[in-house]
Amino acid sequence: MNKRFKNSIRQIHLWLGLGTGLIVFVISITGCLYVFEEEIREFTQKDFRYVPAQQKSFVGLDKIIGQFEKLEPKGKIRLIRLTEQFPNATVAITTKKETVYYFNPYDATLVKKGGVDWLDVVQHIHTSLLLGDVGEFIIRWSVVIFVVMLLTGLVLWFPNQMRQLRQALTIKKRASFKRRNYDLHNVLGFYASIILLITACSGLYFAFKEVKSMVSFFTGTKLSQGKEITGLEVLNRDPLPVRYNKIYSEASVKYPGAISSSISVRATGELRLRMVYPYKWARNQNTFFYDEATAKPLKAKFYKDFNGADLVEATNYDLHTGKLFGLFSKSLAFMASLISASLPVTGFIIWWRKKTKSSKKGPSKRKL
Repeated sequence: MNKRFKNSIRQIHLWLGLGTGLIVFVISITGCLYVFEEEIREFTQKDFRYVPAQQKSFVGLDKIIGQFEKLEPKGKIRLIRLTEQFPNATVAITTKKETVYYFNPYDATLVKKGGVDWLDVVQHIHTSLLLGDVGEFIIRWSVVIFVVMLLTGLVLWFPNQMRQLRQALTIKKRASFKRRNYDLHNVLGFYASIILLITACSGLYFAFKEVKSMVSFFTGTKLSQGKEITGLEVLNRDPLPVRYNKIYSEASVKYPGAISSSISVRATGELRLRMVYPYKWARNQNTFFYDEATAKPLKAKFYKDFNGADLVEATNYDLHTGKLFGLFSKSLAFMASLISASLPVTGFIIWWRKKTKSSKKGPSKRKL
């Protein structure tokens, strides 16, 4: 490989790394924690995520929302989560002020009221650094730079001669600190690079519509916007609990078998009902849209009608978080994220030691 070319790549890799190292470290650590988000919640939140199982049917969403309105008359609902897979799972209502109410699914009594938990904070740090739109912009372009760093890192890792390949794949345990640190950066970075490229590119899918356009180009399909639907008529005079209950009840009867559902109020003024069904790869999810003020049905998107672009979208979240292949892929994603967090640290040490060594030598002196 041309020496001048490799030196140019090394400089790009170095300065991009120094410029975004701290951001990459934060993204990686928070991503590492969030890989096992479901397992952590199941272990630490059992006392309010579930109630003792009873031989009773679901009390109804209208009763639960009615109880919520008694507790918080001026509260604005942002999200409702239901877990049909487990009949004894509590129904969670999140307000626009990020307060969460957990209700008993059998009698609508309040189980717990709380704020955003630490895992939600981890997610917000991962996606926006808790800085809102500015943070999202920083994260978005830092991930773009991270992809460039991964590609330049692979170029730098590639040995000049094939006989050096074994050396490039091995961490020398008995070597000096300098050598071990270099190997931790170079060798571990190579082993994690493919997983990190997949994770980073799937993250860019969330951030840039241009990435979705690229997916549409390669699949030869476009993301479907859903079909117009007709259904129940909800009158404006119906109170909020009745409207929400009619929406959820009708969809549950027409399309039974969901393992989880959520109703959210979107910034566009639409009400969105998502119903997730058992799946192995691409998420089997039916999505329904309603007018928020009247709950009039607008359109629906069914997983049975998914085209190529839809399947990529349905798979992307599980691909990004490592859920796609279960515990095995989660473990790989966890380790890759941990290595990713170490790369800015080991890379900085490499740069700092070289910089310190150069400063000690000082400028060369010419004899007069």
